[in-house]
Amino acid sequence: MTERAPITRRDIDRLALPAIISGIAEPVISLVDTAFVGRLGTTDLAAVGIASSFFLLVAWVLAQTRSAVLAVVARYYGQGRLDDIAGLVPIAVWMNFGLGLLFLAITNVFAEPIFRLYNADGEILAKAVEYYRIRSIGHPIVLATFALTGAFRGIQNLSWGMWIGIVGAAVNGLLNPLLIFGYGPFVAMGIAGSAWASFIAQVVMFGMAVWILRTRTPFALFPRRWHHPELKALWLLSGNLFARTIALNICYYLGNRYATGYGEEYIGAHSIAMQVWLFSAFFIDGYAAAGSVLVGRLNGERNWKELYRVSWQVVRMSVTIGAVLAVVFLVGYNRIGSLFTQDARVLTLVDQVFWLVVLTQPINAIAFAFDGIYKGMGNGKILRNVLLITTAIAFIPVAWAGDTLGWKLHAVWAAFFAWMLARGLLLALHFQKNHAPRGLPKPA
Repeated sequence: MTERAPITRRDIDRLALPAIISGIAEPVISLVDTAFVGRLGTTDLAAVGIASSFFLLVAWVLAQTRSAVLAVVARYYGQGRLDDIAGLVPIAVWMNFGLGLLFLAITNVFAEPIFRLYNADGEILAKAVEYYRIRSIGHPIVLATFALTGAFRGIQNLSWGMWIGIVGAAVNGLLNPLLIFGYGPFVAMGIAGSAWASFIAQVVMFGMAVWILRTRTPFALFPRRWHHPELKALWLLSGNLFARTIALNICYYLGNRYATGYGEEYIGAHSIAMQVWLFSAFFIDGYAAAGSVLVGRLNGERNWKELYRVSWQVVRMSVTIGAVLAVVFLVGYNRIGSLFTQDARVLTLVDQVFWLVVLTQPINAIAFAFDGIYKGMGNGKILRNVLLITTAIAFIPVAWAGDTLGWKLHAVWAAFFAWMLARGLLLALHFQKNHAPRGLPKPA
């Protein structure tokens, strides 16, 4: 195999920029939904905040095959054996589609009791169920799209996902005002219009991904057989990442549950803070995605020294992005909330707690960067264990203690701060101990 030139910062930037744009597609869709629906009133804002958070929760839990597909495809790409992995990609796509159908059926049937667990009731509950039952129709195609873009990333191409994300966000942004408020031939549908706009955008994104798969890659859409030598490993890695994401979303669920219990204005403020936090998380995650792609390739090449060097370079660049976002949020501190609502009670609560969102940005960057690195190496076990441990010893105790002390939203966001700090610290220590030059991993 021909030895490749060392990876430079420009190489990382070239991958990270399209990863950032493609990665923020789903949170941008949720942000746009939240911004437009906020004009309808605080009740609608709270309902969409709860329902869209749960939609993303389900999507993230089930979409872990994207990272698994990326790791496997990138490893084979690094070994120059891409044809040997071609049969696995369509299996992963249809596996995700089937999971999406299953959870579409389950969560639609139990939508009302699910949102009652978030402390939603009355009009908020009714609107959250209405929004979710429409948007959840997109679960199968969203999960299939994730598997497709994972394969694209594995062959070191993140620009395709970028264009998919751009078009999807544009379609959603155009349709939201038309379907929510009604213009010309369009009938005003309110909160339901926002959900339909998101679903249509997701259909467009899936169509683009299928077209790229069939015209630009060696992968097929339909498998010739439903077995592959790497399928067991894919399931194992996906299972570890699935368990990790369950722990992750327990934290998001508890945050929403506590906030909803404090009152309508509190869940409204928390929804705004969380949408901004998720947007910045996906933004920072662009460099983590670049790290996954490059580390996966270097893992296939068994180039351990370069893997170690590139990993820390990705971490440093991610922290820089996180610090820049923190500065941007500080500059817009008293203006960001008004992009979503004009309710003075909600805006006051956002201003009171938003400093914790600002403070977490560079800390988040460390955890997200190492998440990407370990996904690229196909090591889901450490990611699973770190999430389980930090949820048990950081998030839950801090949220419970803060709630007991009457901190309300400050309790929720102090818990997020402690949780992200613990995640980043444990992953950094583990990586340095096991992958530093003096202790390079042995070839499998």
